[in-house]
Amino acid sequence: MTIDTSLQAVNDLLLSISKSSVALLSETSAHILGAGGKRLRPRLVLLAHAAVGGDDFERVVPLAAAVEIIHTATLVHDDINDHGTLRRGRETVNSRWGGTFALLTGDYMFTRAYLLMAPFSSELNTILAQAALDLVEGETLQIKAARQGELDRDLYYEIISKKTASLFAAAVELGAAAGNASPEWRAALREYAFNLGLAFQITDDVLDLVADTHQLGKNAGIDVAQGRGIAVALDGNHGSDHGSGSGSDGAAVAALAALSQDTAPGPLKESLIDAGINGDALDAAIQKGRGKAAELAARAAVCLDALPPSAACDELRALADQVVRRDH
Repeated sequence: MTIDTSLQAVNDLLLSISKSSVALLSETSAHILGAGGKRLRPRLVLLAHAAVGGDDFERVVPLAAAVEIIHTATLVHDDINDHGTLRRGRETVNSRWGGTFALLTGDYMFTRAYLLMAPFSSELNTILAQAALDLVEGETLQIKAARQGELDRDLYYEIISKKTASLFAAAVELGAAAGNASPEWRAALREYAFNLGLAFQITDDVLDLVADTHQLGKNAGIDVAQGRGIAVALDGNHGSDHGSGSGSDGAAVAALAALSQDTAPGPLKESLIDAGINGDALDAAIQKGRGKAAELAARAAVCLDALPPSAACDELRALADQVVRRDH
């Protein structure tokens, strides 16, 4: 199996496991899983497996699917918290069926991931379980910080490390471990994916400012409007110098809190300027965020030097560049 045929097998498996004896769960799960998405995390599982010399893609496909279904389950739950109405270009589960059924859909998908992982070793199960734990902790920290208005750079990096980078790292480690990779290769891939995940999320937060809802396929501006992702939006004065900025300016935070996806249908940057935030400062913060994402992506690519040259490694390097250059 090639990477592309393996990804198709992942998609087929995702659709097959969305089926439930309860018709409503089948409908809601198929709605979000059938919407597609970047499928970046399962691709990382497959590429990491190939990069360490693995060739048992039939065995790895369920691992890749489990990572994707965990990710998708968190999106369903996120949309409940955010009151999001659009995801992957489709109406969100909570918007169409309501929050209760969306919550149950996310729970159902988490459980399906457990079943996918059941035949595998305790080591592989622990890798994914730890990532799922980190995801919940990251989401909790993010919502708590947003409600209390306490987001600074250090906390921002802790949140995106747990909420995004942890699952990226688990994805490559699952693929590498299934290929019997050496500890050195596994460590190099984890570091690669962790930096890639940070770069991905910072880019996501920048796009939340400069892209519109149609471009993103989801509601633009939700994170910033709800006091999250401000570390990229504004250049504050607190926290260590990670380079992405923080939301320490009280007037700006107040202006952001007044915004929502309903009042900012276009790029949120324009609405922020209309709300009184200095456009030049905002542009500088956006450029700073893009620069930090590019730095992290470059750092990720260097980690791959520890692995033998291969087409899979070349594609992993290309992903690092694509993550920061994307427009959605």
